[in-house]
Amino acid sequence: MNKISIITKGIIKENPVLVLLLGTCPFLATTTSAFNGLGMGVSTTAVLICSNVVISLLKKVIPDKVRIPCYIVVIAGFVTVVQMLLKAYLPALDKSLGLFIPLIVVNCIILGRAEMFASKNTVFDSLLDGLGMGLGFTFALFMMGAIRELLGSGAILGFGVIPKAVAPMTIFMLAPGGFFVYGCLVAAINYLSNGRAIKKKDFSCDACGACGGCCGGDANADSDVASAAAADKASPASDSNTGEYKAVITAPDASDSTVGADDKKGGRE
Repeated sequence: MNKISIITKGIIKENPVLVLLLGTCPFLATTTSAFNGLGMGVSTTAVLICSNVVISLLKKVIPDKVRIPCYIVVIAGFVTVVQMLLKAYLPALDKSLGLFIPLIVVNCIILGRAEMFASKNTVFDSLLDGLGMGLGFTFALFMMGAIRELLGSGAILGFGVIPKAVAPMTIFMLAPGGFFVYGCLVAAINYLSNGRAIKKKDFSCDACGACGGCCGGDANADSDVASAAAADKASPASDSNTGEYKAVITAPDASDSTVGADDKKGGRE
């Protein structure tokens, strides 16, 4: 795989938030300002790069049955380091992000890349993958925080942009505004990529992994359907849809009517 494509795919083509729709909880909760979004993105990127490198190094040592707990232990170690650095050098950012820094441990973006990429590729490729996914996540967080801060308070990174005469739309600083901006960003990515960014799932038989072995394959499927239809026609007493048996009503024979008439005549006598 091309080294450049490993980095660039995480920015737009496979953006973890805007395309894969992963990590939406911190994405919506921490983007009330561009600075918070940038801080959350850089912290997650640092953990993502370091955990990818270590997991790729240990992929042949970690037992397959306990790989997920091992991944969480590795990620938790780097999250602890990042949290301590924030408390020491950026206490205001640490206070603003609060609980969402420790919650990086269970961020599905980091666990997903560890399981899908780092555990199956080289150390250098895993480092590039973590960098690309981290840049894409940071870019989405910064865009989301900048838009919400601009519309909600009239400023970006603390610098006033909109005149004070214009009343800010404070709803964008709340959860409904976050969902609205998130939907607009996803729609914009889908529009700019002509619908290729959002992967549409195929629910037909061709998308099934067992399609080739189902009913003996495509060649035997039609014959099986035809045989089932012929069996249904041959047994009209059963309902092929419900599996329940129906009562079969037949016309009485002439002999039965004769016997009935004799019984009535004998009764009158």
